[in-house]
Amino acid sequence: MNISCPVVCRVNWKLYRLITGHCMKNVLNKTAGIQDASINSSLCALPARRQCLLCQSRSIHTDTSLYAAKARNTRKKLIRPVRVNIKPIKQEVITIHPSMTVIELAEAMNRDTDHVFDVLAYIEGGIKYDKDNSVIDNMKVIQEVVKKSGFRSKLGQRTSGVKVKENKDIVKQPPPDPAVLTRRPPIVTIMGHVDHGKTTLLDALRKSNVVAQEFGGITQHIGAFMVKLKTGEGITFLDTPGHAAFSAMRARGAQVTDIVVLVVAAEDGVMNQTVESISHAKTAEVPVIVAINKIDKPEADIERTKQMLLEHQLILEDFGGDVQAVPISALKGTNLLELEEAIVTQAEVMELKADAVGLVEGTVIESSTDSGRGKLATVVIRRGTLKKGFCLVAGTAWGKVRGMFDDNGHPIQEAPPSTPVEIIGWKDLPSAGDEVLQVESESIAREVTTWRKDQQAMKKVEEDQVMIDEKRAEHDHVYREELIKRRAAGRKRPPRTQKQKEIIITHEGPQLALILKGDVDGSVEAILDTLDSFHSKKCRLDLIHYGVGNITESDVELAKAFNGEIFGFNVQASDPVSKSAASKQVPIRLHKVIYKLFDELKASLSSRLPVLKEEETIGEARVQQVFTITEGTKKVPVAGCRCTRGVLYKKKHFKVLRGEEVVYDGPVSSLKHFKNEVDSIKTDVECGISLEDRGMKFKVGDIIRCYDMQEVTQDIDWEPGF
Repeated sequence: MNISCPVVCRVNWKLYRLITGHCMKNVLNKTAGIQDASINSSLCALPARRQCLLCQSRSIHTDTSLYAAKARNTRKKLIRPVRVNIKPIKQEVITIHPSMTVIELAEAMNRDTDHVFDVLAYIEGGIKYDKDNSVIDNMKVIQEVVKKSGFRSKLGQRTSGVKVKENKDIVKQPPPDPAVLTRRPPIVTIMGHVDHGKTTLLDALRKSNVVAQEFGGITQHIGAFMVKLKTGEGITFLDTPGHAAFSAMRARGAQVTDIVVLVVAAEDGVMNQTVESISHAKTAEVPVIVAINKIDKPEADIERTKQMLLEHQLILEDFGGDVQAVPISALKGTNLLELEEAIVTQAEVMELKADAVGLVEGTVIESSTDSGRGKLATVVIRRGTLKKGFCLVAGTAWGKVRGMFDDNGHPIQEAPPSTPVEIIGWKDLPSAGDEVLQVESESIAREVTTWRKDQQAMKKVEEDQVMIDEKRAEHDHVYREELIKRRAAGRKRPPRTQKQKEIIITHEGPQLALILKGDVDGSVEAILDTLDSFHSKKCRLDLIHYGVGNITESDVELAKAFNGEIFGFNVQASDPVSKSAASKQVPIRLHKVIYKLFDELKASLSSRLPVLKEEETIGEARVQQVFTITEGTKKVPVAGCRCTRGVLYKKKHFKVLRGEEVVYDGPVSSLKHFKNEVDSIKTDVECGISLEDRGMKFKVGDIIRCYDMQEVTQDIDWEPGF
């Protein structure tokens, strides 16, 4: 207790009295040098609170009667009770439900996700939920997070969402005013079976050599080209692959086209991909023009080809239908002018027009990554006129046009409707088939793509929740069945055993970790579609990463970590990356033809299968008589046999078969012809055989088979379909 006055300042009188036991009056008298009477009167005159004139500190003065009782050795203390007003703490109640995501739990508690991650770090099993969209499938973990955050929890029902975000998406413009529409070139997709001459036809139409750029003689990308006719009119052609693996590309080409030119070889007729192309054209509801190619070949049969088309509900004009058919030879240029006229006529009938002044709309045909220019996307403009500086949104990617190039790689300043153009300036790589829309500014583009990514994440959470609910229902069903069995068994319990450790089921057989890199998004999509058909139980195929672009050092590091292989399609690996892969023993397999890529993938899968050991029968002998000879002090059973087929070799393996049962499998100790020990016995030669197992007793009629173990390699039981 501090008592401050003009004479004594900053003296802790309570502490001093507790240590020395002296009275406060005596201390004041000695310190100030004044009389008892005066100090008593001064002390009693002090108010309850006083301020020192020197240090300006305020202190509490208490009556000296408190300490007088202590001085007289009495037990009575004049201590005034202290009242503390303790108010009960009210904890907020948080509504929770099973399988909440981290972000849902954070929003329910009005906290950020970092707070939830911090709490999860102190909960057993909580560290595995390391993403905002991670589903917390353990109800106890959710309750612990709420408890450690200072709340109480109650179980409720799942709602559509804690907070409804504002829709930031954009959609296509309403149809334009017919008064502003202008004529546009038709967009024509060339489709058909592989090796029926689609790319050769395009070469002939635009007097180029596109086919020389293709590997293996097949088109493996969807290309967009503008062809100028002699009349001055233009036609935009889309060249789609005919290979079986590129079905998605053909479907995408049919969706963005106005007219489909179906190329059918007169020598082969209608094939698998021809039928598929007809189906895509009917689904897209676009008119079809048939180009019967390779009529210059001796085995060409035009009438048979027309009949085959009729079988697939493609009625030509010769049979009273509305489908034009033009016999051509793309290699020699026969009837190409007639084909162009048929396309122009069909376009005039359709009266193709577009708005060339509104906001830009288009479709991504293909996308890729270039080491020098960055992310590229080939887009066919459907509305508006694209210029530099425009902000575009395609799916969850956006970009600002920094440059445009035509199909020949020449820079252009603007792209009107129906023009195929290659665009650079994308922040993210758009996917083939995405719709391209123009926005006013970069900020709007960011808002749109962010909203779309959030919607994709929410959709994934819902899909995951459906799977979790199915697993939980399956678990509940099994639990109920086991509960019924336990109740039926009565109260008898099985004997207690030591609790075993949790068994983690993993794949212990052969497996191949695969990293896939492709030059364009469409090629990667086609390969992934084919990989979806892999369901072999012999070897597990683990696709750990895929992407667009050349092979990088990070790909090598990832493959090394998983003991995997890197497959590249139309991509390259720089010298430093190749040397790094060689030093880390990571195989890099580069291909330019898709079926060769899958051939080597099958070979890699087969090489990881264990080698099987199979028996190869070399010879057989039949036991005709049983002898017993004496060797030293032991009696040895000997079978008198005749070799019935093949050759018996002493150093090979032997089996003794009694009917269908194998009674002995092992080596022989002796193989004799008469009294001579021999290494082999040929067919129809008699011999005596004794085994290593002296306890084995022969019977007349036993078959002794000589065999050898052969190592046989396995092949993966998977066919990609081509």
